[in-house]
Amino acid sequence: MIRYKHTNLLTVLLVIFLGLSTVYGQEAEKAALEAKRNRLKNEIKKINSLLTKEIKERRTVLDQVEEIDQKIRVRQELIKVTNQQANLINRQLSNNLRKIGRLRIELTNLKNDYAEMIRKSYKSKSGQNRLMFIFSSESFFQAYKRLQYMKQYTAFRKKQGAKIEEKTEELQLLNKGLIVQRKEKEKLANTNRRDQKRLQQEKNMQRDLLATIRKNESAYKTQLNRKQKEARALDRKIEALIREAIAESNKKAGKSSKATTFALTPEAKIIASNFESNKGKLIWPVDKGVKSKGYGEYADPVYPGVKHYNNGVTIATEKGASVRSVFEGEVSAIIAVPNGNKAIQVRHGNFITTYYNIAKVFVKKGQRVASKESLGEIFTSPSSGKTELKFFLYKDTKRLNPEQWVYRM
Repeated sequence: MIRYKHTNLLTVLLVIFLGLSTVYGQEAEKAALEAKRNRLKNEIKKINSLLTKEIKERRTVLDQVEEIDQKIRVRQELIKVTNQQANLINRQLSNNLRKIGRLRIELTNLKNDYAEMIRKSYKSKSGQNRLMFIFSSESFFQAYKRLQYMKQYTAFRKKQGAKIEEKTEELQLLNKGLIVQRKEKEKLANTNRRDQKRLQQEKNMQRDLLATIRKNESAYKTQLNRKQKEARALDRKIEALIREAIAESNKKAGKSSKATTFALTPEAKIIASNFESNKGKLIWPVDKGVKSKGYGEYADPVYPGVKHYNNGVTIATEKGASVRSVFEGEVSAIIAVPNGNKAIQVRHGNFITTYYNIAKVFVKKGQRVASKESLGEIFTSPSSGKTELKFFLYKDTKRLNPEQWVYRM
């Protein structure tokens, strides 16, 4: 009997635990989705705010293609997250409806039991009947037991009444919750409809723009080839300087200058270890900005069969914005790119961060810099009006994806 009771208790506790885990899990998922949705909404706002009327009038056809392609990608992700939120609310609604169904059955059973108890009690409601029930006992012990029974019966009635009240309140709360959830669902549905409409408008703009471009393919290809040529030249320059820095560092340490990895001092090892332990938590290289082009391979928006590769990330920011070091380190090189702007390399042990498209440099080679320290002012294109930073990350000579290292990039 004892073992059976323990088994029942464990079963009840397990059901409660699983129920609470589900509720907390859903609330955590809801909070995470809302946070992600807000980030995407802010990203769209930043994209729009960075594209002022003046910039829109001066931007090239290639810039226009990239901007609208970026907006479409972010808008599609926003719609996806909103759908996930709506699905979560649907699951919560279904759970609550099931709970309401169970509660109504429980409440009906409690009320029926209570009504039967009241009916039986009414038949013997007089104080005389109760006294006769006690005085008709055959012994004092029996009288005592009957008195205890009457007390327990009264307590049980109160308990049943309290249970009915408790279940009624729980049912009312769930019904109120349903109203709130249905309003949330309707709000999300309205938001999604608006976003779907904006997405369609943006896709129409993209379609019209692509049609215009295809009428003048030569101009688009000229711009594209120029950008690709500049990107390849920059990549070669960055990698050459990293190899030079490794050779110089290893020569000082008495190691082979042909090695492809840094020979680290004890201090450099600590900085490298700290840098690596902050993967996914590094600060952004600008105070305010939005990622306009991510790392890796992507299809050309005009000719999807043509593939491009970005060795870093491109970040759009405000005119006059400063670039800042994402971690403590030492300025290892200041690069003057032919027909381009300057780049700054900062070494963090055997990690190298590179910041390109700098108009004014505030630091010098060999200078120690702290995390968030300003390195220079980002160049603003007089032709397009855009202020963009290109950010690269290497470990020795190995390229890394900055999106995996910088917080929420």
